[in-house]
Amino acid sequence: MIRFLLLTLTLTVFLRTAAADQDYKQEPEYLALRDSMHHAFNDGDSVRFFPAVKALQAYLLKKGDQHAYYTQRCNEIVFEMNRRKVFEAYMLGRQLSMELREKGLDSEMYMAYNMLGHINNICGNKKAAKRNFYTVIDMMEKYGYYESMPPIYMNIVNVEINDDHEEAMRLLDKAKEIAEKYSPERVFDIETRRTVSYYTAGEMDKFLEGYKAYKKGVEEGKSSVHGRSLEVYYLASQGKTDEAVAMAREELEDESEEAISEIYEKAGRWKEAFEAQRRAYAANDSVNNVALANSMQGIRDQLTINDMEQKSARNRLIALIAGVILLVLLIMAQIYIVLSRRRHLRQLNAAYQHALESDKMKTRFIQNVSHEVRTPLNIIAGFSQVIADPSLTESVEERQNMASMMQKSAQQITNLIDEIIGLSLIETSTNVVKDDIVKVNQLLESVVAEYEDTVPSKVALRIDSELEPDFCFATNKNMLHRILGALTDNAIKNTEKGNITLKARTVAQTLLITVEDTGCGIPADQAEHIFERFVKLDSFKQGIGLGLPLSRKLAEQLGGLVTLDTTYYLGARFVVTLPFEPIDPTTPINPIKPNKK
Repeated sequence: MIRFLLLTLTLTVFLRTAAADQDYKQEPEYLALRDSMHHAFNDGDSVRFFPAVKALQAYLLKKGDQHAYYTQRCNEIVFEMNRRKVFEAYMLGRQLSMELREKGLDSEMYMAYNMLGHINNICGNKKAAKRNFYTVIDMMEKYGYYESMPPIYMNIVNVEINDDHEEAMRLLDKAKEIAEKYSPERVFDIETRRTVSYYTAGEMDKFLEGYKAYKKGVEEGKSSVHGRSLEVYYLASQGKTDEAVAMAREELEDESEEAISEIYEKAGRWKEAFEAQRRAYAANDSVNNVALANSMQGIRDQLTINDMEQKSARNRLIALIAGVILLVLLIMAQIYIVLSRRRHLRQLNAAYQHALESDKMKTRFIQNVSHEVRTPLNIIAGFSQVIADPSLTESVEERQNMASMMQKSAQQITNLIDEIIGLSLIETSTNVVKDDIVKVNQLLESVVAEYEDTVPSKVALRIDSELEPDFCFATNKNMLHRILGALTDNAIKNTEKGNITLKARTVAQTLLITVEDTGCGIPADQAEHIFERFVKLDSFKQGIGLGLPLSRKLAEQLGGLVTLDTTYYLGARFVVTLPFEPIDPTTPINPIKPNKK
């Protein structure tokens, strides 16, 4: 009976689409495909049914009738349920639900819920089955499938009839009300179902009245899937118990034992009723066992497939991770190569710029040296010719002045050579001996004495020391003298009037010696540039630009530093910073070190 009920339901869903499109429904090709599917369905022949239903589905898709197509998908599920292939039916129903949801066919989703309701009913989950059927009704009402709603109410009646007879009758009334308005051809089937319910409820008067109405409808050409049950129960109501039992066994198939138990019970033949009920339970158990075994096999097959898919997915994931890692390594290698090339290019560019700068420095050096050497040499050469002239008539004072200028020019050349040689020696020297005990005030006085003859007439060269007269410390005297000499010489070259002052003081364990002047001064942004080789802010000034670099190099080798005080604004102030350790003033200036044995 389940088979015929479900097939009837799925066929009636065609009513709506048939009304919308009558053309292809009359074509011989469609009729042949439909009939082939119906016959295979009714015969339960899976070999014929599945190819037939697939061919019909392909035809419906070709015609663009999705509603009819998904109805045939439901027929596949019904066929599997009739064969007790519950798991296969469930998987087909799940696939149908997912496909409808993915395609956004909300108006057809009721089909999936309807199939799920039947699956739950077969599995004995009546509560879930009723919930699914009520969902189907709600969706049919929402999308206007009223003509297909009565069979859904009949499905709920079949679930509810044994638990709540009154509720089942109310649902039959609701189904009849909808059928009378939207699908009158269903009213007869609903009434015959109600008549069957009267017999099982023991309401014989209503049953006989309903049976008469059924016979009258048959005479009018009507039919119902419940007709055979009515005929069986009518014989039983007339006291023909054995004939009714024989007819039930012949006509009612799977539901025969339940009907026979009902007939024997109404006849008071309790022993036979018990035996029939026992056989019904045994048959149901057998059917359930078959369904359960089939479902378990399906689950096992699905688990096997899932395991294979998981292994395949795991292998794909491993391959993907390996690919990603390889890609990352390749990207990192490419980045490293690019960065290395950029770094190499920067190094090459720096080397190129350094080479250009060296070439410029060499050019400036040659130009400066040429100029600085040529000028004093010209003076010496010129005065030499004058002195060598036998007709010289100059006075002794004039000859002394010439000799003085020649000595001064020679000294300039000597100082120039000393600067070049001194800077070269510092570049190659690594060890500096700092064991001279130097009295700072005496050193300052010797520097002033050395340069006082070269100071312009409007400039005063003086000393301003805050040190004790006998303050001394250990260092390299010659190097410190050259530092102060270079700074003093620089001040003389850039000061035309005012003062040049050598100052000295201590701060903690640091000796500060400053050489400040009232000359042209140095811009703050050039404070470091002036310590580079061959740099001259005024190219007309005497010198080749090695004095300040030499003084800084010498100070660094002594552990100190030479800087320009950018806060001083009256001229230029250079600060020599040297660390020192306190020494007893009585210590000999040049102590004799004992020989080591």
